[in-house]
Amino acid sequence: MRTVCERCDAPLPADGPAMICSYECTFCPACSEQLGGICPNCAGEQVSRPRRTIRTA
Repeated sequence: MRTVCERCDAPLPADGPAMICSYECTFCPACSEQLGGICPNCAGEQVSRPRRTIRTA
């Protein structure tokens, strides 16, 4: 799971919002919107990345 946006280097925490394509290129929601929801690397559709729950022991 990538921790920064590939376009603007914004941090992407595991439990926060992010957008990915089928190749797992990863973007912050703002960059994804600017890109029209299309990955600039592969021209694939960007969809919401599943979030990981941060566990506390």
